Amino acid sequence: MISRVFAVVVSIERTVAMHIVHLYKDYAPVLGGIEGHMQTLAQGLVRVGFTITVVVCQPRGSMHASDEIMHGVRVIRLPRHIDVASNAWSFALVRTVAKLNPDILHLQMPWPAGDLVALLLPHIPLIVSYQSDVIRQRGLLRLYAPLLRWTLAHASAICVSSKQYADTSPWLQDVLERVQVIPLGIDDPLVELPENPNGDVPLIAAPFVLWVGRMRYYKGLHTAIRAMVEVPAPVRLVLVGTGPAEASLRTLAAECGVADRIVWLGDCSQATVALLRKNAVCFVFPSNLRSEAYGLALLEAIAAGLPAISCDIGTATSVINVHEYTGFVIAPNDAHACAVAINRLIAEPELRAFYSQHARAHYLAQYTTPRMIERVAAVYRSVGCAPSH
Repeated sequence: MISRVFAVVVSIERTVAMHIVHLYKDYAPVLGGIEGHMQTLAQGLVRVGFTITVVVCQPRGSMHASDEIMHGVRVIRLPRHIDVASNAWSFALVRTVAKLNPDILHLQMPWPAGDLVALLLPHIPLIVSYQSDVIRQRGLLRLYAPLLRWTLAHASAICVSSKQYADTSPWLQDVLERVQVIPLGIDDPLVELPENPNGDVPLIAAPFVLWVGRMRYYKGLHTAIRAMVEVPAPVRLVLVGTGPAEASLRTLAAECGVADRIVWLGDCSQATVALLRKNAVCFVFPSNLRSEAYGLALLEAIAAGLPAISCDIGTATSVINVHEYTGFVIAPNDAHACAVAINRLIAEPELRAFYSQHARAHYLAQYTTPRMIERVAAVYRSVGCAPSH
């Protein structure tokens, strides 16, 4: 008993003493899946005793530095000197991290600038969160590949969001012994659900199908739009978000003859999205490429107990949404299968209730913020007491 108490005390002391620097190109309030994950992780780690400093670049066009405390997290934003192909760089990155001299450097990947910082500061123990393979920028990948391999080879631990992604990523096959599967957790979306989000919720007649996200090339929204041809009126598809693919998607909706049944809401508040999830029949998430390594919007829907329809692309999406348990998993780009799934969920309220109950239970068992914090903290402690490279 005394030895167990002593072990707990030692663990707590080590945690309090540990200073972790989180490194990436952006941080909240910049919107994005990784940025939001970093904020949830950093704030949660502070609550359990770690000292967390986030080092990022300023938003585009900003050439000044800032240093502030946000919810207990020190956030240092450096001038964004270079920004090529969504890869930001500040000439002050290496100097800043070196001066902080943390116990551990935690890098979000892929981000070549972060790899370069790790390369130039090899004495700092390194943990990486490998979020996605580089899919589209193949020219950049040829230049990045040697640095990517070096980073993975020298990281003390490599955190991935699902076993499925680790098993199917060609970049991780030689380092699987250091891979730690840690699903990204989120705060409970049903806690303090707003009753009236400032009156900005549009009046959308039920039934409707919901999608939330950034309209990018890999989101597969063409599948959902084409599916609406086979989904009878008055069902509507409600799209929350904007992005570079929006114009072509609007054109596709008109060509398919379903433009009058698609609601384009643009960016909405979290409170609005919460109430839309509450009233939707189901959540459609037809991402069709491995660039969608996780799917936080999908997880938020599952956590809220909303049945989902997603595609099998060999990533965490098919673990978050379990086929015929929390919803349907279909083949990518299959508009007919998407329509069949939507029509079943509309026509069978008992099935919707079954998937809703299991979706909520699935979130509570695997994807809460405390579970994620516990897993990451365990990795920090194991690396923090091990010799550095």
